[in-house]
Amino acid sequence: MKLRPYQSELVEQVRTAWREGYKAPCIVLGCGGGKSCIVAEIARRTTWNGKRVLFLVHRKELVDQIFRTFVRWGVLMDLCDIGMVQTFTRRLKKLRKPALIITDENHHSLAQSYKRIYEHFPDVPRVGVTATPIRLNGDGLGDVNDKLIIGVSTKWLIDNHCLAPYDYYAPDIADLTGLHTKMGEYVTSDIEKAMIKKAVFGDVIRYYKQLANGKKAICYCSSINHSEKTAEAFCNAGIAAKHIDGSTPKAERDKIIADFRNGDITILCNVDLISEGFDVPNCECAILLRPTHSLTLFIQQSMRCMRFRPNKKAVIIDHVGNYARHGMPDDDREWSLEKKQRNKVQQEKEQSKKVIQCPECFYTFSTEDFVSRRCPHCGYVFPVKERKIEVEETTELIKVTGFKLDYTGPEQCQSYGELLEYAEKHGYKKGWAYYQAKKRGMIA
Repeated sequence: MKLRPYQSELVEQVRTAWREGYKAPCIVLGCGGGKSCIVAEIARRTTWNGKRVLFLVHRKELVDQIFRTFVRWGVLMDLCDIGMVQTFTRRLKKLRKPALIITDENHHSLAQSYKRIYEHFPDVPRVGVTATPIRLNGDGLGDVNDKLIIGVSTKWLIDNHCLAPYDYYAPDIADLTGLHTKMGEYVTSDIEKAMIKKAVFGDVIRYYKQLANGKKAICYCSSINHSEKTAEAFCNAGIAAKHIDGSTPKAERDKIIADFRNGDITILCNVDLISEGFDVPNCECAILLRPTHSLTLFIQQSMRCMRFRPNKKAVIIDHVGNYARHGMPDDDREWSLEKKQRNKVQQEKEQSKKVIQCPECFYTFSTEDFVSRRCPHCGYVFPVKERKIEVEETTELIKVTGFKLDYTGPEQCQSYGELLEYAEKHGYKKGWAYYQAKKRGMIA
C-alpha cells in the first residue's frame, strides 16, 4: 500500500520535527484526508525497525477497526499495542515501554487519562492526528503538543478528487439561544426541549425525499430515543431505516452496517456513534438533527457523506442550523497551539467546573476527563436522560453557499427582508417585494 504525495509529505514533516527536537507534534488533516493511513505508515516503519508502538484511541469501537487497518498496512502487530486510553491508564505498570506513542483523535488528549500515560513515559516521543486541534472551549493543544503540522485543506481535497463536492441545505435561521451547556456541549434534555419548540426545522422525511431521494444517508440525532423514533418515521414512510448506538450488540451492529453497505437499509440513524474515526460504508447524504457547540463533531458528522466517488455530489441537510455557528465544512480555518484570550469572568467560570463521581466505583474525576460518557477508571457508561421529541415541520430549508443564502425562487423567501434581497438580486421593479409580502401576509 502506498501513501499519496501529500500524505508522504506529512510523514516526512513529522520525522523532521523529531530531528529538530520537537517531542509531540500533531498532524492536522481534514476528514477523509487519510489520517489512518498516515499513522499506519508511521507505525509500520517503527515496528519494522524493531521498536514498539503504543496506539491510543478513545472509544472501544475503534480498536478493531484500527487493528484491521494496521494489519493491511503491514504493521508488525506483535510490536504494536492498540487500545482505549481508559484501559491503558488502569494498566500503566503492566504496559511494555514503547518507542513511540500515537494518539488518535488528538483533540481528546488534554484529558487527564491521556496525560497520565504521557507522564508515565516522559522520554517517549509522540505524534497525534486530528482534523480539529482544539478543545470544546476553543483552546489550542499547547499543553500536550509542541508543534502543529498542517496538511492540505478540505477545499484542496475536494478540488483534487480526494473528497466529493457537496450541496448544503439548512434553515436560514436557527435560534438556539437560552440552551444550557455542560462541558461545552448542549445538555441533551435542553436540546430535546428546544426541538419540541423550534430546533428541528423542516419536515425531515419530505426534505430527504426532495433533496436526496434514494441516496444512502446517515442521520445524526440528539438522543437514543430521538434516533429510534426518526428511524421509525422513515420506515413508516416506506424508506428502510435502522438505529444503532454504542449499546447495540456488536453482531447486530455489524449486520446493520452490512445491510447499509449492500443497500438493504437506506437510512442509518445514530447519536454520536458514527463520528470520530468510526468507519461506515460510503453514503451520499448526511442529515443533521443535533445542534452542537463542537466544531469537531460538526465537521465529523457533516463530512461523513463526502467520501470520494467519480461524479458524486454529496448532500448535507442541516435541520438545526449548525452551519450558522461553525461555518461550512470546507471553510479555511486558522489553528494554533495557544489558548484563547478570556476575561476574568470567563476564567472564573472555567475554574469552577464541577467534578464527576462514578456511581459504580466512586472514582472522582474532572469533567475534562469525561470521554464518551464513560468512567475513566472502570468504564461505566453514564446514562442519558431522554424525553419525547417533536418536530416543527413548517419551516422551509434553502440551499446555503457559505453564508450567502441561495434563494432559487421567490417562494423560498420567508420574510419581507428576504423578498427585498431577492428583488434587488434579480433586478425586479420597485414595489414587487412589498406586493409579494403583503400578498403573503408578511406585512399589514
